[in-house]
Amino acid sequence: MNDRPASLHSVAGNYGTLALVLQGGGALGSYQAGVYEGLAEADLRPHWIAGISIGALNAAIIAGNPLGHRVERLREFWETISRQPYFPVLPTFDMTGWPLTWQNQWSGLSAWRALWEGQAGFFHPRMPPAFLGQAASPASVSWYDTAPLRATLERLVDFDLINHPKGLRVSIGAVNVRTGNFEYFDNRRGKLRVEHFMASGALPPGFPAVEIDGEYYWDGGMVSNTPLYKVLSDRPCHDALIFQVDLWRASGQLPRDLAGVAERAKEIQYSSRTRLITEYMRLTQENQRLLHDLMALVPPDRHNDPAFRRAEARSSGALTNLIHLIYSDKPYEGHYKDYEFSLGTMRTHWQSGLDDMRHTLAHPQWLAPPTPDEPFVTHDVHRR
Repeated sequence: MNDRPASLHSVAGNYGTLALVLQGGGALGSYQAGVYEGLAEADLRPHWIAGISIGALNAAIIAGNPLGHRVERLREFWETISRQPYFPVLPTFDMTGWPLTWQNQWSGLSAWRALWEGQAGFFHPRMPPAFLGQAASPASVSWYDTAPLRATLERLVDFDLINHPKGLRVSIGAVNVRTGNFEYFDNRRGKLRVEHFMASGALPPGFPAVEIDGEYYWDGGMVSNTPLYKVLSDRPCHDALIFQVDLWRASGQLPRDLAGVAERAKEIQYSSRTRLITEYMRLTQENQRLLHDLMALVPPDRHNDPAFRRAEARSSGALTNLIHLIYSDKPYEGHYKDYEFSLGTMRTHWQSGLDDMRHTLAHPQWLAPPTPDEPFVTHDVHRR
């Protein structure tokens, strides 16, 4: 263990881009925090973080704190938003060894309380409810008020650090409510404020739209729950090592009841774009590499031809290594797992992310650059 981080850090140095891609998934997002702790433990330092929804909030905590304090701040963030704001706080139990039915009931009770009470430092029910009152603006049409989240982010995130020219690159996705267009906010193209991160996680009708420069935005997961496309299409033409952390698994059990149907529908809805984009980018990069290699066969006296210049602009010799980490459901979880914020479950998710990252890094050969013959490779510890 003593020289493993240095070895991994050396391997990662072979890439021009080292990126962390964080998907949406609500309460499951503490899995991403565990993954990041595993990266920090191995001294692997992403210099580009792209996030959507809860992934954007984790990105804010990571990029908005100094290197040595990021895991600590992530822990504080998740410990804050995983507590009930009212009435007696449920005790934290290790449910290992409990009958599955008891675990399921305890988890369901925590999710029910989140719906009725909200979560401390995150959201609380809007009073009076929007359907009983006159909505003054799109920012007030929702079941919950996210003012507590603003206060939490302003307390835990240094936005000057996020916007520092030498800081991490940060890209977060949201949807323009008026136009329906998906947009990325990027600190290399403008300053990011607390509103940008809140907009990326403003899933309707639960959370209100967030105003940014006169336009209103909702959760980016409504269009695409993964920012992988942003990283792969917007990077310079050099090799990339990308850690993609997904909170929804594509494969699953056939549902046997309506609750199972609701859960399976969410999994397919939010995982499908990930698979589609990954496959699309793999084919795109293989074709770009093939074009790059073919152009090397063109005689120099034809390099000024317009066709050659057009092809040159579309070719790429870049190699991509995609390390995929996907959250695996626990047997007691139900269709409410993305809003079950209990402390015990949060810590279980976190540990799962840390374990998966450690297991992944136990295969350092997976971090080696791909070959020109196979310019886009993926690795998934669960698939192995």
